[in-house]
Amino acid sequence: MKVKLELDPDQKETEITIHAGQLTPEIERIYQQLQMDLDHPNQIEGMMDNTSYYLSINDILFFETDAKQVMAHTTRNAYFVKYKLYELESLLGGQFMRISKSTILNLDQIYAITKSISNCQIKFHDSYKTVYVSRRYYRDLNDRLKERRALS
Repeated sequence: MKVKLELDPDQKETEITIHAGQLTPEIERIYQQLQMDLDHPNQIEGMMDNTSYYLSINDILFFETDAKQVMAHTTRNAYFVKYKLYELESLLGGQFMRISKSTILNLDQIYAITKSISNCQIKFHDSYKTVYVSRRYYRDLNDRLKERRALS
């Protein structure tokens, strides 16, 4: 695959075109990723102590279900959000991915991954919070992290 970027200062609106001989799974994934990145919000409303907070998506470490409520975790606090996890999966951009039945992770906030025989633990920048990756999602997480490193 060949990637080419053309910059035109006279262009008023950004347009992305993919030229391919056929629709492969890789091209479909790239297209879906671009669509998700265009459609995701910059903020999400979280509730704590009867107060609404507008959280930057970039500040959220992970979302998890807790007693049938979905919580958005930042470095210091946890906020209730009105979405279900499956709704967040379709709403959020490519920086988020599901890592277990009850958790969606912000890939940009990962500080360390500790893999042992029985599990895989994720640690975050400037936070004591950790989450565990289920075996079912570990390979997908590893692939996504490799992709992101290759693009950096």
